[in-house]
Order: sequence, then structure tokens, then C-alpha cells
Amino acid sequence: MATNVIMPQMGESIAEGTITKWMKKVGERIDRDEPLFEISTDKVDAEIPSPAAGVLTQILVKENETVAVNTVVAVIDGEGAALAAPAGSAVAAPRPDVTPSTALPTPSPAMASSVPPASAPSMQIPEGGEEEIRTSPLVRRIASEHNVDLSQVRGTGLGGRVSKKDILDFIEQRGASPAAAPPPSVPSPPTAPPAVTFTGAAQSVPMTPMRRQIAEHMVTSLRTSAHVYTVVEVEMTRVVAARERYKDEFERRNGIKLTYTTFFVRACVEAIKEFPIINSSVEGTNIIYKRDVNIGLAVALENGLIVPVIKRADEKNFLGIARAVQDFADRARSKRLSVDDVQGGTFTITNPGSFGGLFGLPIINQPQVAILGVGAIEKRPVVRDDAIAIRHMVYLSISYDHRVIDGAVAERFMGKIKAILENWNEAVL
Repeated sequence: MATNVIMPQMGESIAEGTITKWMKKVGERIDRDEPLFEISTDKVDAEIPSPAAGVLTQILVKENETVAVNTVVAVIDGEGAALAAPAGSAVAAPRPDVTPSTALPTPSPAMASSVPPASAPSMQIPEGGEEEIRTSPLVRRIASEHNVDLSQVRGTGLGGRVSKKDILDFIEQRGASPAAAPPPSVPSPPTAPPAVTFTGAAQSVPMTPMRRQIAEHMVTSLRTSAHVYTVVEVEMTRVVAARERYKDEFERRNGIKLTYTTFFVRACVEAIKEFPIINSSVEGTNIIYKRDVNIGLAVALENGLIVPVIKRADEKNFLGIARAVQDFADRARSKRLSVDDVQGGTFTITNPGSFGGLFGLPIINQPQVAILGVGAIEKRPVVRDDAIAIRHMVYLSISYDHRVIDGAVAERFMGKIKAILENWNEAVL
């Protein structure tokens, strides 16, 4: 029985997607929920799992080709393995009854739930051979990573479906058990782009879909906002001491690493509470103040970057933010972010210091009005009590939209962040 593989709808506002890589070749076998291809949209990149087990008999959309959602992109034959083309065959010609323009009314559950929109259909997952739990492959993967029994999670979705929010809320409320939780994954740092093979004096290489989207977004931001910048120097002695003192115990108790990013997020959240205009946007001649503080974290990828968002960071404690920071870093680099994960940000933090930069002057992430740049933390000689002392120091920069934020407000905001970090007194454990 043949199964059509379609371009999934990754969110209500997503109308098309670009296939960037096929994980399987025509003629190769594939299991249900095994990654089949990678896609790129204007919101997120993701791996898409196979909706069925069988043999990949046709690939109807080539790599780097963009098609509308619900378009049939491939065919999997669950019964005709013996008739399949040998591995490595070229892209198969479409069958008379399956054309690239064929659109199905709704995505199959497995396809739609890899990176689920709010209305993604449920899947029936047998648990223990008896009770069926309504959920998705993404939720099952999270449950497996955190050693969670899905039968213990209350589903709030339609028909008791266990959503991603349900499983993440359960994990945060329960807390990770050091004895039961698997060791945290350590994402590999992004590698340099592949070397270019020259066939002449110059080589023309098309931009990837992600690169095109970044380019468009950045140019639009420069045209939209009146960018102004300021830089402050912050002593990190207390923060460095706290991290060095508690990092091993923090990881032992919680199964995650204690990173400096968590300290910066906490400081920004507290400063935004005092200066709410930093957490706003502009619509025409109106300033839209945002109640929720949703902090975006720029994560470097192999050929670009992505900005997952910690929703309602103002409602999370230190541990909750630390969990979100590591979770997003891991899932961003393994292409397991959902569309919802990268939407709704109200303020962004980017970290050129992770690659050794002293500071940067980043471009504002529209429709936000400010972005913080974090430089490298390093020891420098400074003057303390008329004497030269060696201290851990960092440069923090802010790019802000002068249409709504004045220099005095930006300087006071940065002064608040500086005071919080230099006088750090929040419990880490």
C-alpha cells in the first residue's frame, strides 16, 4: 500500500517550505517516524519523520526546491519492497496518479506532529500494550530523554492528548531526578561552513533558504528601526565565583550545566520589570507594551542562526531559566524546535563572546525594540581603591530603537543590569 508524503504545515502562518536535504534515497527502506527529510521555512528548520514504514519509491521534490504545504513530496510503498528501485537511483518520475501539485486535505499525524502547530492531530500510541496515550513523536522523544512515564502525565489537549506543553510542565514541576534522568546531551559547537571548491577565479554559490531569510530580516530591521548603541563594562567577580562554587553540585542535582547565559537572562528580566518600554514594540504611532517577558536567545548553527524564545521568563526561577536555556540550545542544534519555540519574543540576547568577541553591535530582532550583546568574560586589569586589580570583566552592548527608547532610558536599563550582576545575591541552588 502506497503512502503519500506531504509537505507539512509548520504553523498557521506558514504557506510553503523548502526541502533542504533528503535523508533517504529512492529504493531505501525507512521505519515509521524515522527522519526522512529536512525542511526550511521562514520560521524554523526541522527534520520531518516518515509517516509510514516501507520503501521510498519516489522523490517528487528535489533538494532546495520550495513547494506549498500539503504538496506530495514523496511516495513510500509499504508492500512493494521487491519492486523498489535500487538504492542511489535518481529522483523517480511521478506516477500518473501522484503529481507534485497533488494536495491532500490534511497532513498525516506523523508528519504534522514532528514540529506541531497548535492544531496538530493526535497519534494513538500504545503504552504497555494496554492503554493508548494520545500524543506525538516529539512528546515521546522528550519523555524518553527525561525518563518520563507518559501515563503519569495529564493531557490537556483534545480527548486527553498529551501536548508538548503538558510534558514540559510535568518535567519542570517534577524536577529532574539525578538517579533516573539520563545524562544531559552536550551539543557540539557549530562547525565552520564547508570549504568552497573553486573552479575559477570566483565561485557563485546560492544562499541557503535560512541565509536568505536572515538577510531579508536584517535589512528590513535596519530600514525600520532607528538604531542607536551603547556599551557598558561589568565586573563579573560575584557571578564567576557563584558559578565556580556551585556548578558541579548544580549539574549533579539537576542534570544540566550551570551556564553564564542563565545569569544574563535573569538580570535582563529584572531590569525589564523596571523599564517596561524595553519590552515593547511599535505599531504605526502606537507603542505596544508587552506584559509577558519572552526572552529570545540567538543560537549559532552551522550555516546561520536561530532564536528560540523562553516564554514568560519573568515567571520562572533561576532553575527554570537554566532548564530552558539548555533545552533550547540542544534542540536548536539538533533541529527539533517547533514554530512556537521561535515566535513571540519581546527581547533578544546574543552572545558574540562565546566565540571570543569583546562586544558586538547587533541588529534589532523585529518587531522588538532592543537587543543585548554579551561579550567574552575575561580577566582584565582594573582600578579598585586606587590600585590595580585583576577582575573578571565583560562588555555588554545594547542596540535600541530610538523611535521609542531615549538614551537616558537605555543607559539606566544597562545600569540596572550592571548592578544586578556586580552585586549578585540570588541563590543558585
